[in-house]
Amino acid sequence: MIKIKNVTKTYNNNIKAVDDLNFEVNNGEIVGFIGPNGAGKTTTLKMLTGILEPDNGEIFINDYSILKEPLKAKQEIGYIADSPDMFLRLTGIEFINLIADIYKVPTKIRRKRIEELSKRFELENVLGEKMQSYSHGMRQKMMVMAALIHNPSVWILDEPLIGLDPKSAFALKKMMREHADAGNSVLFSTHVLEIAEKLCDNIIIINHGKTCFYGTIDELKKKYKKDDLEKIFLEMTNND
Repeated sequence: MIKIKNVTKTYNNNIKAVDDLNFEVNNGEIVGFIGPNGAGKTTTLKMLTGILEPDNGEIFINDYSILKEPLKAKQEIGYIADSPDMFLRLTGIEFINLIADIYKVPTKIRRKRIEELSKRFELENVLGEKMQSYSHGMRQKMMVMAALIHNPSVWILDEPLIGLDPKSAFALKKMMREHADAGNSVLFSTHVLEIAEKLCDNIIIINHGKTCFYGTIDELKKKYKKDDLEKIFLEMTNND
């Protein structure tokens, strides 16, 4: 479960990246987080994961406050950042073990998870190589493995499908659905409305740091009396 209540984040004392934002992602749900560039999506996701601190408001991960109980809240989270270009001097297996150490994943469980995830994303043969030699897509798959190594109940994913080949993208989308169906929660940002339509139980559309819509794709189409998602999105987020 993810809950964000009256959250605001201002940069340089005058730019409101997030403005009194409220929403929930319930257990068993995949929720798409959609908005134009600069809408506040990445800032919101970084506050949800404790990377940034809000100016005002409250954030809860499975009833743990990210502000008051940050370690407990972060233990519940699997997070994929908006860039996979990090820890590039490490080999793949060194990076995965580093993250597993941080989350105190036992050796036996760790080995099983690494084996399962590396096979699923076809990384078994490159784990011993430095990540700086990886392609963008391979680095993205490593970020997925690292985010899921401790089997978190809450997934927070910032554009997770960018750079993935079709087979890996399909595998991740299938895992997201399986994770939600098991009673967990998934929040992911995307610019591709067709992906949101096929995958999400609900969507959140954000613009200027505020929620423009929260509900199902069918409810969105009914509200705007249109079937063309791109036209609806442009109408909702058109800057005055």
